[in-house]
Amino acid sequence: MMPMRSNLGSGMTNNKVKYSKLAADDDGYIDLQFKKSPPKVPYKAIALAIFLFLIGSLLIILGALLLAGSIKVEHRDRTIPVLIIGVLVFLPGFYHLRIAYYASKGYRGYSYDDIPDFGD
Repeated sequence: MMPMRSNLGSGMTNNKVKYSKLAADDDGYIDLQFKKSPPKVPYKAIALAIFLFLIGSLLIILGALLLAGSIKVEHRDRTIPVLIIGVLVFLPGFYHLRIAYYASKGYRGYSYDDIPDFGD
């Protein structure tokens, strides 16, 4: 058996619907809508930041050792790109790790929302 539907065009209504009156002092807001939900931690983005930080640190150290001559290399002009790539990889990793650390400690002005979450 199919349920009855209201037919507004012919003036017939479904009388099985129960309605209740709102309180006179109700302004339409509830306390729950103003409470903040706990922050969602972007674990994948933090893992990527750790990876970038470590690889960048390794490349900076390796580039500095190559440039200083501690590690013998045949062509010294190829040591500068290692150092530059190390800095370019290190900076975003350090930046996002710093934001994650400050957000985890609860510093004002820092939140996990500042770290991109890659659509998770």
